[in-house]
Amino acid sequence: MKMVVWNSDKQRLVTLDVEFTKENTTWFTDYTKASDIHKITDVDGGILISKAGYDYPVWIGGHSRTDIEHSAAKARKLEKLYALHR
Repeated sequence: MKMVVWNSDKQRLVTLDVEFTKENTTWFTDYTKASDIHKITDVDGGILISKAGYDYPVWIGGHSRTDIEHSAAKARKLEKLYALHR
């Protein structure tokens, strides 16, 4: 599926073709706020971090779910580190 995401490398919105599968995505069901991490996905040599609300997902190149140990808390820290100018 084509979706608009925030590309942290380019610091702008881009369109990515993303397929969410159990092999490339970790879903989190314990979110309570729209700003909580809903899922993280390995795509195009990077990680796509999606929140529960309507914010654009953030793509960060050169990282993977394995790098952050499939952790929502570590995904949040990574997103804050790389998406400062959003």
